[in-house]
Amino acid sequence: MTSPQTVVITGASAGIGRATAVEFGARGAKVALLARGQAGLDGAVKDVEAAGGAALAIPTDVADPRQVEVAATRVEEVLGPIDVWVNVAFTSVFAPFHQITPSEFRRVTEVTYLGYVHGTMAALARMRPRGYGTIVQVGSALGVRSIPLQSAYCGAKHAINGFTESLRTELLHENSEIHVTVVQMPAVNTPQFSWVLTRLPRRPRPVAPIYQPELAARAVVFAARHPRRKHYWVGSSTLGTILGQRVAPALLDRYLARTGFDSQQTAEPIGPDRPDNLWEPVDGRNGQDHGAHGAFGHEAHAHDPQQWFSHHGRTVRALAGAGAALAGTAAWRRRR
Repeated sequence: MTSPQTVVITGASAGIGRATAVEFGARGAKVALLARGQAGLDGAVKDVEAAGGAALAIPTDVADPRQVEVAATRVEEVLGPIDVWVNVAFTSVFAPFHQITPSEFRRVTEVTYLGYVHGTMAALARMRPRGYGTIVQVGSALGVRSIPLQSAYCGAKHAINGFTESLRTELLHENSEIHVTVVQMPAVNTPQFSWVLTRLPRRPRPVAPIYQPELAARAVVFAARHPRRKHYWVGSSTLGTILGQRVAPALLDRYLARTGFDSQQTAEPIGPDRPDNLWEPVDGRNGQDHGAHGAFGHEAHAHDPQQWFSHHGRTVRALAGAGAALAGTAAWRRRR
């Protein structure tokens, strides 16, 4: 009988990280939950255990490499050797670039980019001696095509892609059985839009179409089971964004300059007492567990056909090849 996997997830107290922890738990995994907020961690432990997994919560700020290293050591002491490490944790600032302070930009970079670097370092330090393991970087379509008002976040997501490609080539050079893969996400209905630091006049929102975090979680678990060099794209909007950037980046520049400000705000004005999580977790102040979902469930999609195509690339290519062959045969017969 195969022993349960040991999985580490950063940013596991809410959003995609929380949903991914539950998805792994439903498969019987032993899940280590790394995040800052205690209320969210406590809720995540309950969710993972209710799904059928084992859970270990470790309060961790991924911007601090010492905390990440201590957490990784604790995971292996309690749960056993780490099989899968999933980097999800992030923070952001919604504001025009000229309204972001240097310390705020640095903080976003330290969490959203260097947090992935620290997690990857901790994972590799344990996987390399054993010669196996999988690291999943939860990326974003915004790591390929940036949008206005999120310069710090977009910069960090671009950086994740760059360092991951470099690492992958090093592992290939070593003929290593350690796999690193990236899952590029669309706009997801997570609590981040309720607590992100913002200087916009109206409340932040994800750019439609929006997807539920469970769809993202299924993609992460699939990627962990089937890691590949080519990035996984989640959601039709991610596919459209990345292909659009390849074909007509200048056109996208003008389109986003015209639409990118309003599409990231609701009609509701920002309240003066709105909390944010840039420097400390929101649930550390109010003791509230925010869960995996945000405030946009009424318009969020739980499924998308693109995910099936992304997971069955060989089948799609085979069908396309067969279709082309049939079309060519039919054309040849008509010419005769």
